[in-house]
Amino acid sequence: MVKSDPGLVLREISHMKASKLMIKLFDKILYGGDYNPDQWDDATIREDMRLFKLANINMVSLPIFSWAKLEPDEGIYNFEWLDRILDIIGKNGIMVNLATPTVAQPAWLSTRYPEVLPVDRAGRKRTHGMRVFFCVNSLKYRERAAAIATEMATRYKNHPTLAMWHVANEYGTRCYCPTCEAQFRVWLRKRYGTIEGLNKNWHTCFWGRTVYSFEEISLPTELNDDYRFNPVIALDYERFLTASTIDCYLNEYNVLRKITPDIPISTNMSGYIKKLDQFEFTKHMDYVGWDNYPWPQDPPHYLAFKHDLMRGLKDGKSFLLAEQSPNQQNWQPFNKLKKPGEVRQLAYQAIARGADSSLFFQLRQSIGGQEKWHGAVIAHAGHENTRIFQECAMLGAELAKLGDTFLRARTPAKVGIFFDWDTWNAAELSSGPSKDLDYLKFAYHMYKPFHEANIAVDVLNVHRDLSEYDVVLAPMLYMLKPGVAERITKFVENGGYFIATTMTGMVDESDRSIFGEYPGPLKEVLGIWVEETDALFTDEQNTMIPTPQASHFLNGEYKCSFLCDVIHLRGAEALATYGRDFYAGKPVVTVNQYGKGRAFYVGTKADDQFLTALTNMILSQKQITPPYKADTGIEVTQRLGEKGRTIFAINNNATTATIDLGSDTAKDLLNDCEVTGRLEIAPRDVKVLWKEA
Repeated sequence: MVKSDPGLVLREISHMKASKLMIKLFDKILYGGDYNPDQWDDATIREDMRLFKLANINMVSLPIFSWAKLEPDEGIYNFEWLDRILDIIGKNGIMVNLATPTVAQPAWLSTRYPEVLPVDRAGRKRTHGMRVFFCVNSLKYRERAAAIATEMATRYKNHPTLAMWHVANEYGTRCYCPTCEAQFRVWLRKRYGTIEGLNKNWHTCFWGRTVYSFEEISLPTELNDDYRFNPVIALDYERFLTASTIDCYLNEYNVLRKITPDIPISTNMSGYIKKLDQFEFTKHMDYVGWDNYPWPQDPPHYLAFKHDLMRGLKDGKSFLLAEQSPNQQNWQPFNKLKKPGEVRQLAYQAIARGADSSLFFQLRQSIGGQEKWHGAVIAHAGHENTRIFQECAMLGAELAKLGDTFLRARTPAKVGIFFDWDTWNAAELSSGPSKDLDYLKFAYHMYKPFHEANIAVDVLNVHRDLSEYDVVLAPMLYMLKPGVAERITKFVENGGYFIATTMTGMVDESDRSIFGEYPGPLKEVLGIWVEETDALFTDEQNTMIPTPQASHFLNGEYKCSFLCDVIHLRGAEALATYGRDFYAGKPVVTVNQYGKGRAFYVGTKADDQFLTALTNMILSQKQITPPYKADTGIEVTQRLGEKGRTIFAINNNATTATIDLGSDTAKDLLNDCEVTGRLEIAPRDVKVLWKEA
């Protein structure tokens, strides 16, 4: 049991997992991040405590990469140095996100038990070195990982600084070793039951791939090219990788949960989010945690979508921003410095969209190694007289001031967008129709006009109940899983607006083409069928000509690219037709009245202007409005809790812009004053406003 920790609420709530365990909640925004004190002497650590207080840091994550120091040989543990550091941290009133150090196994484990090391897709056995460089199915790895997790949990279960557990770090290693191959066969047997079931679902009669035993199945590697030319086995390998990684994570989670039943447990997920099916993975995390490392050119809607996705992983609950860079990253081709105000701007964007933390990698810049040039709150200069430290200290003071104002508050949304890892993998594993197929970017594209209109969007699992939404987008819903079409049809029938796109309703969950007309079981609600799809070259475009039925919201000619579906109407009406090629004059965008609702189909990649016009028309008809009117480039979001609502306004422009509260009066939480009417916001600046319930 955690004792007298000021960072935890005294009350307990029922955990949402089936086990009904009791965990404690945080009563402040978590601020701090990754700390690697095993690099420093005691004098430096004491100086860090002074600097942490100046920066208002209240949580540190450690010792993430310290397995070799904690267990210098098998079963021989050295925790005294960590005891001393935790005591120093505790005396300074800082909480600890205590990490099992299992992301980087010690050299003795790799050399003594080489089965721990992964085999890459080319069939090469890797040697000891990189972090996350282990086979998640290795029984020896799991044995030693559970052992050190047990030692840590037993030793620190009553330590007053222990606020939460952090298991390993950024899972996602692929492995093609004999152990994984054997486990893959076991997983397939459980999934399909019999070899006949597997042959049917994999459609192995094509290319003579029929197998008569599970032992005849190999992993999809460069040795057989199945990772490129057998999409269903490559898809099932991705599913297997997620399942195996979950088991590896639970190997430690279950140890920690048993010994410390009231302490939250999580891990952090890489910003490259395709590695694992996160809807599945995060079912086993008390908090969703992710690492936000944008590229300098990323537009605001890219980052907003990823935050909304993290919020959507647990059906709209808040999440933890586990890592971000306080300055430059060190692994991009051009490692740009964060501009003045940019760290604060990015932190508030995450908080505004559901984060209850703002944690950095790293707190003190490393002496050596791969990430010695990665930015840090405390730079190599070692003092507080740097631009970044001053900005981080300012942000820390503001977050401390905000306290628990909006913690666990939700983001009310009437618009949802489907996102599905199986669809992502299956669509990009397919042999065509275009090399430019990028599921994530296509989702960004459909999301963008809603973000620009400051309309809240929930990112939805395809199995999510849709009854609370007015509008649902389905960008490139290539795979239709059982029950999804039926839920969509009922949603539209009951008055919802549904927007589908090209590459929708093409395969089942075994990646088998849906026999008959596309988009399969959605063709009735959409009122169309798609005969064929033309792939455009990267620099090729077509045009979209509005029909008279769309003249009230579309004007002139619009551009389209990527793919062009040849569409036949079957109850729907055309809103735009193609302007060129042999399918000129045929429908490209349609709408179908179905029951009380409407189903739209966009059979191409429409340009931004068209999507903005279509979005604005739909929002107007469904009477969905932003929290407040604002100039272009002002990002306005809100979080709604029991006490009231918090409105965030972030200026993403390079010039001053305004938000208009109209006749409403709100409290400016950062400036302690009442505000109303039009508020000016400087470039990269933020307003945090409060309205009581």
